[in-house]
Amino acid sequence: MGHWTFSDGQTVNRMGFGAMRLTGQPGNWGPYPDKDRARRVFRRALELGVNLFDTAISYGAGHSEMLIAELLAPYPKDLMIATKGGNVKTGPGALHRDGSPANMRRSCEASLGFLKVETIDLYQLHAVDPNVPLEETVGAMARLKEEGKIRRVGLCNVDVDQIRTARKIVEIESVQNKYNLNARESQAVLDYCAAEKIAFLPWGPLDAHAFAKGAPLADAGGRLAGLARKLGAAPGQVALAWLLAQGPHVVPIPGTTSVDHLEENVAARNLALSAEDLAALA
Repeated sequence: MGHWTFSDGQTVNRMGFGAMRLTGQPGNWGPYPDKDRARRVFRRALELGVNLFDTAISYGAGHSEMLIAELLAPYPKDLMIATKGGNVKTGPGALHRDGSPANMRRSCEASLGFLKVETIDLYQLHAVDPNVPLEETVGAMARLKEEGKIRRVGLCNVDVDQIRTARKIVEIESVQNKYNLNARESQAVLDYCAAEKIAFLPWGPLDAHAFAKGAPLADAGGRLAGLARKLGAAPGQVALAWLLAQGPHVVPIPGTTSVDHLEENVAARNLALSAEDLAALA
């Protein structure tokens, strides 16, 4: 399913890896307990051509970033590490927003240290803080970019108007919203990103997979399971192939702690859905 090219010419293959699950459980708090397992997953991801790893300072309160650095640094030349700031983790499942310029700077500088880099490839606002004007938050990110601490700026969990506001301040290279077969509330954002040539990174891409494997099944999950049987594929692969078919700017970032599941996810790049298949999932 090809690749996506950012404005400066760097490309990523259109199946990334989300690292949120490789933290302490429950509540994504603290370090992931099985470093050897994480190492196997990361190495296999690189072997399969995955070259976009997505994390956040709030994943494990920095431990996800530290794990990536420990297991992957020095980083392959073509590997893009994306992280996020603006959410602060204070305990298992305890998360609050802080989009203040001071926190964005503090978080960015902490991530630079955790990731062992001088410049963050893609730095994303994790969520808009309703108590801080978006212009102030994005302005802080723009200054960090001017200082060379950020190479590209992205947004998460935003609407079209918020993207427009941010783009008046700094170039926006990516948007990361929840989007999958069962959650299409961000359709307008996905369409806007397509028109403006902005990468769209759908988080939670396998919600449909959870429906397909459990009960009760949502309508999309039921249709997904039937189509998967017809194609001889796993439901999750069909769900990811459907996402890839939504546009060349769509770069899913499924996460997993299993090499087998990782291989299944990446193989979805080779699953072509027909117009009839797509219509069945519409």
